[in-house]
Amino acid sequence: MVMMLPPLRPTCVILILVNLLLIETREAARFEPTWTSLDARPLPGWFDEAKIGIFVHWGVFSVPGYGQFSEWFWFWWQNEKPEVVEFMKRNYPPDFTYADFASMFQAEFFDPDAWADVFKASGARYVVFTSKHHEGFTNWPSETSWNWNSMDIGPHRDLVGELAAAVRKRSLRLGLYHSLFEWYHPLYLSDKASGFKTQRFVAMKTLPELRLLVETYKPDLIWSDGDWEAPDTYWNSTHFLAWLYNDSPVKDEVVTNDRWGYGCYCKHGGYYNCADRYSPSKPPDHKWEKCQTIDTRSWGYRRDMRFKEVMDLPSIIKDMVTVVAMGGNYLLNIGPMASGMIAPVFEERLRELGAWLEINGEAIYASTPWRSQTENNTVEVWYTAKNNTVYAILLGWPSNQPFQLTTPKISGEAMVTLLDYPNIRLSYKAMTQTAGLMILMPAMPMSHGNAWTLKLEGVA
Repeated sequence: MVMMLPPLRPTCVILILVNLLLIETREAARFEPTWTSLDARPLPGWFDEAKIGIFVHWGVFSVPGYGQFSEWFWFWWQNEKPEVVEFMKRNYPPDFTYADFASMFQAEFFDPDAWADVFKASGARYVVFTSKHHEGFTNWPSETSWNWNSMDIGPHRDLVGELAAAVRKRSLRLGLYHSLFEWYHPLYLSDKASGFKTQRFVAMKTLPELRLLVETYKPDLIWSDGDWEAPDTYWNSTHFLAWLYNDSPVKDEVVTNDRWGYGCYCKHGGYYNCADRYSPSKPPDHKWEKCQTIDTRSWGYRRDMRFKEVMDLPSIIKDMVTVVAMGGNYLLNIGPMASGMIAPVFEERLRELGAWLEINGEAIYASTPWRSQTENNTVEVWYTAKNNTVYAILLGWPSNQPFQLTTPKISGEAMVTLLDYPNIRLSYKAMTQTAGLMILMPAMPMSHGNAWTLKLEGVA
């Protein structure tokens, strides 16, 4: 007997068609391993809203902890940089090798929860931690880095895993820095000698390591580096990113930078770093990030660091505000000691930054560039915007009353407040019929950050 099915109602037909369309849309949204396709991927919104991140450079290089760009210590030593060679002669026996530093990397005072508390107190919304620098030592038990990782030697701990758990407990996003190349890995040197016609290092080291990092720790951000000696075709960057965006466990939320092969800087990737300490003169037309070191001479910790070489709080706030007003994110770097301690001066800077952001963060987080970024009056002023509100961040307290802002235009009844005293409306009057405000500023105590924020509502 043939069973006759009842005819489908119109609503059922519509639902089936909608589901088929959704399936087709999901399939169409897959990214191809080409820059044209990958660069069209929308940047996950959390990154632009976060604005502030903490960068952490930590590894075997933290043991010697010496000289400018101390994280490059092995490279400077191998290339016979005079002061580094002399440093080694003075302090270590003649047969000492760089690998001998690994057993001295003990991380005996490393407390991931204490670190995460400091990062949370800084006001940062994400943390980028070194999983592996150019020396090749991995801060996690990498299967492709036998006896040159933090589980096999030195701390005998999974440093990445421990910190990942700690920052996530505090609702911070996890980013992982990863160097594509390694200075002295035999496979890389062999590929390099071939003119990068062979890819054994990429196939056996770089790509397996990246995939395992993603699958194990599920980072929200991958901060790629060490790419500049070879093109993206050598690194198979587009194929990795296509997998990352299509099929990885973080495909919907993960953010990447632009360091995927020479020629990619400021051109390809999720957001742009362009160069270390990148500072554009006008807002770029693509999301970007500035990475900046508190120790102005090094990313890794230096035992020979001097106080005058450390950024003070007003300098950090000015740098951060300028970056955010230009539409960028600010990634502020510290280099912990080999013992796992964060230098008190670094902790102080981070906590002071967080105290400033606790008051003024409304003008920073989830803000957008305004139509005008800055003006100079009696003090330097930088503007941000959010919804229908404009924020004028003053880098210094005005010496004259009333204080004048020449750029905002009054479109009706405006309200001016200072974020230090959000419930007190400040008196103002228009400078002209078209633009400008004259604001009567209140008496204020000195600020450690030397920066204050005016909230302007009802201006254009």
